[in-house]
Amino acid sequence: MKRIGIMTTGGDCSGLNTVTERVVTGAMRRGWTVIGIMDGTDGLCTTPPRTIEFTPDTLPIECARLAGSYLHNGHAGALNYETAAESGRLDEFNKKIRQSLRALKLDALILVGGNGSLSLAWENRDIYSDVALVCIPKTIDMDVPLTDNTIGFDTAVEQIVSFCDQLILTARSHHRYFVVQTMGRDCGNLALNAGVAFGADAILIPEIKFDIDELVYHIQEQHRDYGIILVAEGVKIRGHSGRPADIISRKLTVAGVINRTAYPEHIQRAGDTVASDRILATSMANTALNAIDNNETFVMTAYQDGQCRTVALSEFFAAGELAADPKISGMRTSNAYVSPDNPLLDVAYNMGIYIGCES
Repeated sequence: MKRIGIMTTGGDCSGLNTVTERVVTGAMRRGWTVIGIMDGTDGLCTTPPRTIEFTPDTLPIECARLAGSYLHNGHAGALNYETAAESGRLDEFNKKIRQSLRALKLDALILVGGNGSLSLAWENRDIYSDVALVCIPKTIDMDVPLTDNTIGFDTAVEQIVSFCDQLILTARSHHRYFVVQTMGRDCGNLALNAGVAFGADAILIPEIKFDIDELVYHIQEQHRDYGIILVAEGVKIRGHSGRPADIISRKLTVAGVINRTAYPEHIQRAGDTVASDRILATSMANTALNAIDNNETFVMTAYQDGQCRTVALSEFFAAGELAADPKISGMRTSNAYVSPDNPLLDVAYNMGIYIGCES
């Protein structure tokens, strides 16, 4: 009988409870014990580690759809790679995690995280040498290399579309545009998908250069005097500082376009988990458990060409664009971005959506 652990790390998103419940269900069918680690790595930094042993009633199936994480994802004072680095305690932190994993006597650990968490796991792989490490990618940013989708992304897109569906009604009533800023960090997948789904007038993402004057002209030439402009938070505008939605709003105002800004903020990481995210979470949970059954380690579950499989963490790390972690000296993250041949760029252009350049 195996004894496995599971923890959720980084920012939360819808689907974390689904994947946790599915891991527990599948593991118990195998006769395994599942230990939940609370607050991510912070739960491993106390003596004893903060954990919970799952029973069939711990996370009932009716709660699996809910947003957030039953295991929590940390708190303001949590000890993680970033806070340990900031306080000069990184060596102590690494040592404590390894000691706790040994003390828990785990055969395997399922780490549910984004590209930052997965990159750190690979860069610090010696910490996990005593357990089989299987990672499951979750993030609303959809910036994880080698997987066509990540847990939480589809629900976040739905949340933005629902937000815009309501916003367009007041926009029409007052003959105004709304500049809506989405999350996504330096990746435009969230804004691109939500913008195409909603039918935005413009979609601005970090990967595509655009000209503000062209954008203003495009809006002025629209057949109606209201609409939605979606802008990803990672967009940089030369010669300006501040939030991109505010900058674009000011430019529109100067040009005589009546507008307001709107920020969906953390509702993008909330909402009942949509069916496609639940299917993905179930498939990835099943793939992770099969990987443990097959004695795989240092692998990530990936959705590719319509099915789930495992890929080596080394391949995940090598496949993305490597960037220095701004908060942890010497560490790098592997990043995926909107590809120039993403078919949605053509779709957006053909639908008359301003995206900055012809696709």
